[in-house]
Amino acid sequence: MTVQLDRHYLVELQVSAERVSQLRRIIAAHLRHWSLELHIRPVCRGVEELLTNVHRHVGDDNNCVVELRWSGRHLTVSVADNGSEMPRLLSSGGGGLSRVMALSDSWGTCRTAEGKVVWFTRYAKEPRTVGLVPSAPLPGVGEFRRHPVAVPDVVPETTTASGAAPALV
Repeated sequence: MTVQLDRHYLVELQVSAERVSQLRRIIAAHLRHWSLELHIRPVCRGVEELLTNVHRHVGDDNNCVVELRWSGRHLTVSVADNGSEMPRLLSSGGGGLSRVMALSDSWGTCRTAEGKVVWFTRYAKEPRTVGLVPSAPLPGVGEFRRHPVAVPDVVPETTTASGAAPALV
């Protein structure tokens, strides 16, 4: 399976409690589409934390941009807003950036002309699919049978030399 490198999703929204839950479902759908099901819960929790921080510290109805980018190896999630106050990692906290840090492989912040961006990354390698049936004959096995084999509904009863049915293990 070949992954289309550099998959990208961007959405601009006004932050509110209702929008956070809506965006969580949208992000989960994109991660499913990209076959990144194992990352849905931690990524959605991280985005929820970042959007909640924007709502709490920057204010209601603040415009922000959420961006997902998957390179085939790393998934980067960023939230940009127009707040001037830079976020801080509080040692006594259990939420906010400390939760984002726990859910990610790396994270950071940077100031922009309009405000700031907070981002985090997760290692998200291309999922491998295993073919159940080879598409070509195996060496030394002979011709490959591509048609289903009929299996009887009833297995014939077998007996041993003494006439007794064999013991089932």
